[in-house]
Amino acid sequence: MRFGYREACLDHDTGARHPETADRLRAIRRALSKRHGVAYREGSLADRSAIEAVHDADYVAEVEEFCADGGGTWDADTVAVEATWEAARASAGLACWAVEEALDGADGRQTPFSIGRPPGHHAEYDEAMGFCFFNNVGVASQQALERDGIDRVAVFDWDVHHGNGTQDIFYDRSDVFYMSIHERGLFPGTGEVLETGGPDARRTNINLPLPGGSGDDEYTAAVDRLLEPALERFDPDLFIISAGFDAHEHDPISRMRVSTEGYGHLTKRVREISDDLDAALAFVLEGGYGLDALADSVGMVHEVFDGREPIAPDGDVMSKSKRVIDDARDAHDL
Repeated sequence: MRFGYREACLDHDTGARHPETADRLRAIRRALSKRHGVAYREGSLADRSAIEAVHDADYVAEVEEFCADGGGTWDADTVAVEATWEAARASAGLACWAVEEALDGADGRQTPFSIGRPPGHHAEYDEAMGFCFFNNVGVASQQALERDGIDRVAVFDWDVHHGNGTQDIFYDRSDVFYMSIHERGLFPGTGEVLETGGPDARRTNINLPLPGGSGDDEYTAAVDRLLEPALERFDPDLFIISAGFDAHEHDPISRMRVSTEGYGHLTKRVREISDDLDAALAFVLEGGYGLDALADSVGMVHEVFDGREPIAPDGDVMSKSKRVIDDARDAHDL
């Protein structure tokens, strides 16, 4: 794979006790250094105009001023320093790089994966939260839609938290499909099954709040029974994975049970779906706070594109999870 990475993302200093630290990127880079075929690109800082295409201009100015004044605590979870302004622009720019690479034909072993930080999927139109300042996937999706011939973008968010920001930005848009698998009851407490899209965007927003303990079998069932048929109907030109790895069985802040091998199988399935739909495919890093689990999982994604055949799960889907999947299918007429 080609990985987007920029040193400026390390300068966003959240403090020693914060779960979202620069060590996340360092751990990923160490793991990838042991693997074949890894290449890095820096991308460019996201322009203000690209950020303001999905965020309120006054809010963007507020973030810039907050950082220029030295930063501090934006909310209980979200902190900044002076360097956060450039890091946030770098992270959004790397997501844009990944999307542009994919749309320009990078696939197979050249498939792009942006590993910027801060993450983005909690950043709403006019508010930072959940470690996020700018919605990286949102900025990149909108930039893609401004290209000739790109009419529809699909986002699959497998981070363990609901991407309330991505939903907030695109909920009333019929040209962006969003699906989130997340742990029920976990921060930020949003993402209900019956939230299916605004009046002019019905069936473009799928939420799957699975119970704690869901793992490889449940995530695979969600892809096979929900994501694949929904995307066949939506027919996107671009498919973005909001790739958080905090649903891993060894992540410290969730109760989900996805294994490293499970992330490999998910990667195989989204690649198959994108190929079947002839959609460009790009990955953008979100969460993941167990350093070894995060690094191993990103490494697994790379290995699948480098030829590894992951083992498919063959267990039973928990009854509680099956009911949620069935409810979501019913809500979307699938």
